[in-house]
Amino acid sequence: MPQPLPPHPPPIPPTCEEGRILRASVLISGATLLSRILGFARDIVLARFFGAGMAADAFFVAYRIPNMLRELFAEGSMAAAFIPVFSEYIKKKSPKDTKELANTAFTTLLFLLTLVCILGIIGAPAIIYVIALGFADNPEKQALTIQLTRMMFPYLILIGLSALVMGILNSVRSFAAPAFAPVMFNLTIIACAFFLAPQLENPIYGIAVGVVLGGAAQFFIQLPHLRRANFPLSFHWNLQHPGVKRIGTLIIPTIFGLGITQANLLINTILASFLATGSITFLFYGMRLIHFPLGLVGIALATAILPSLSALTADDAHDKLNSRIEFGLRHVFFLMIPATVGLIMLRTPLIHLFFEHGEFTAEATTGTAIAVAFYAIGLWAFGSIRIVTSAFYALQDTRTPVRVAMLALFCNVTLSLALIGPLKHGGLALATSIATMLNVTILLFFLVKRIGPLDWQALIRSLLRTIVASAVIAIICRWIAIHDLWIQPGNWTAKAIILGTGVLVSIVTYIGIHILMRSPELAALRRAFVKQ
Repeated sequence: MPQPLPPHPPPIPPTCEEGRILRASVLISGATLLSRILGFARDIVLARFFGAGMAADAFFVAYRIPNMLRELFAEGSMAAAFIPVFSEYIKKKSPKDTKELANTAFTTLLFLLTLVCILGIIGAPAIIYVIALGFADNPEKQALTIQLTRMMFPYLILIGLSALVMGILNSVRSFAAPAFAPVMFNLTIIACAFFLAPQLENPIYGIAVGVVLGGAAQFFIQLPHLRRANFPLSFHWNLQHPGVKRIGTLIIPTIFGLGITQANLLINTILASFLATGSITFLFYGMRLIHFPLGLVGIALATAILPSLSALTADDAHDKLNSRIEFGLRHVFFLMIPATVGLIMLRTPLIHLFFEHGEFTAEATTGTAIAVAFYAIGLWAFGSIRIVTSAFYALQDTRTPVRVAMLALFCNVTLSLALIGPLKHGGLALATSIATMLNVTILLFFLVKRIGPLDWQALIRSLLRTIVASAVIAIICRWIAIHDLWIQPGNWTAKAIILGTGVLVSIVTYIGIHILMRSPELAALRRAFVKQ
């Protein structure tokens, strides 16, 4: 009797480049995991000391401003504009020309960030009035937010320069130092929370100082690695440098597009400032939980894949972009969908265990859990958009993402206004998720029109396997979440053991199901490390 055919072909080993991408993404994920753990420790400390009260709301609004500008002028724009041009210089120009580009970009960025910082410190009252209108009714809260904003603005300069160094190192495929640099940021804030904040009249000022010192640590720790890569930074002023002019041409629409993305967050902040005290903090901690898997998977994979896509574009190998993008999307789905299930099912146990201490009450846990649930719905889109926009950046097309982001912004504003009434801060989180889904869907449509169709059959088969495996672990997570233990005080050790064991069993079960289904994604991860 003939043996039945397998439901799909056996997994094909990844190419050498795809193996390097996976190894790099795992390295970045490991560093990100350590950073996220310390970030959670930092958030636990802040939640314990400040809860969800006035000081916490003021700090998170103030921190959002330099953090938003960091995305505009530093990390986001560096990935979009600098890495593709710098990768092309590495491929086609001399080492002298490449170093000159790095130094000219460093000098130009330092000047621009310093100018923005000075303007931000001067204009802090107007900025806070615009982005937190609801604070106007509380002069004390508004004044505290303005002071914290001024204290933290220099962080923008340090984190911007750190992002440039990160771009240089990633372009030469040196991922370790940039990946581990954020660890220093979190360690510095934790240290300031314990040792500096208690010494000050208003302890929240100690956290603001920690943000600036953390940015400095994140920058300086990468410099030795930059010298070892033979790219020591020096000042070189030349606004007419052709490479800098190309970066400027790419970066302007990128900044505008990232500004639209940040506008989504600002709209949420403005609207949440009119809700009950704590709403801004609920959204902040909710997004922090979302950023945990997003950083481990979506951002790590996008960081690792962008230099590869840029190199393919520099070699005019556009025909290979399809398979590389499809490869990235399959692995995003493979890892993000089970993370979505876990976050939705285990949101209350996670928040209760990590944050419900000191000033962070059970009501704050409930409010944060609502934000997590609605944010998690869009987790697959938050991860996928990193891959899709990386493809546009590699093609040195920063305009298309801007146009699509404008449509997504309109969608987010409309949905936020419609949903804030019935769902409060949860409606703001849901609007963000839906707008991001729309954004990535439209971007993918335009990308396919430009580079040709992806292997949709492979993507759909991968998605179906992932859904089946995720449905099984949903049962395990649901069984953990329904226990009354999570609404009772104390028993932290037992709670940690139960939650940790449940997560471990879910991971093992998920992997086991994919082994039975002979998942190409799991096989690719294994082969990437077996075949060095």
